Amino acid sequence: MAKATGVPAYTLQQLAAFVAVADTGTIAAAAVRLQLSPSAVRASLGDLERALGAQLCVRHRAKGVELTSGGKAVLAKARVVLHEANDLELDVRGEPGQVTGVLHVGCYTTLGPTVLPPLLDAFRRRYPAARIELREDTLDRLRTAVDARDVDVTIAYDIDLPRHWSTAAWLTSAPRVHVAAGHRLAEQDGVRLLDLAEDPMILLDAPPSREHVLDMCRGAGFEPRVALRTSNFETARALVGRGLGWALLVQRTATDVSYEGRQVIAKDVLEPLLPSVPIVVAWPRDARLSRAAQAFVQLVARHAAQAG
Repeated sequence: MAKATGVPAYTLQQLAAFVAVADTGTIAAAAVRLQLSPSAVRASLGDLERALGAQLCVRHRAKGVELTSGGKAVLAKARVVLHEANDLELDVRGEPGQVTGVLHVGCYTTLGPTVLPPLLDAFRRRYPAARIELREDTLDRLRTAVDARDVDVTIAYDIDLPRHWSTAAWLTSAPRVHVAAGHRLAEQDGVRLLDLAEDPMILLDAPPSREHVLDMCRGAGFEPRVALRTSNFETARALVGRGLGWALLVQRTATDVSYEGRQVIAKDVLEPLLPSVPIVVAWPRDARLSRAAQAFVQLVARHAAQAG
């Protein structure tokens, strides 16, 4: 049967099967998500590849499915098509305000414990029909995920973000020095960064925090004596609590103790004055956000306005 002019050779079901396979990594897991048989998912994937005339993925018997370079390019567009199709259905049904579907949220690794819970709780309460999938990672990996449309929006510090991204501000946080209770500067109202030049430092080694912290120290006139590095925010606090060094951290916590119950004291930096760092939700400027992603951005903006 000849294809009608202007009508694609593929179907939405085929796109949905491809996206599910890409998200889960296996035919079997995609079948569970879609509530279809593995053979049906496999057939849809094969039909889509024939319709597009391109191999989208490689099936490895023991390792699941790996996307080809062409498959990675198709994936971003497939997500957009499915989002728009879902929005069209809701509009036609007379439910223009309903938010459904999956919201893929990325978050810079150190922000997850304090930033994600209140935002996701507020989103779930307001839009209970939507489903949320999280990805916490470094900015380097989140940048790749956002540009590939594997993540709809990401929460990050506004440091070295791509110029082609749009952002909505949420909060700001000033860098503070963290020391153990017995440190010589623990009782001072504030500290000079240069006073820590000879002390061992615990470096949060997670881009872009690493470069940001090192640049602030160099701006104060010294190269820090890095004793230990960790990519985990709570590990950095725990090492500080043990007295193994000091740390310069932007993230704030509601408690002044580490996981071990040791006190970690945060001190304002009096000299030099360090600028506060905005925390934002970001997405590619040219991306058409799904209804769920738009709702999330609007929720962040409302929270920012209330906090301000």
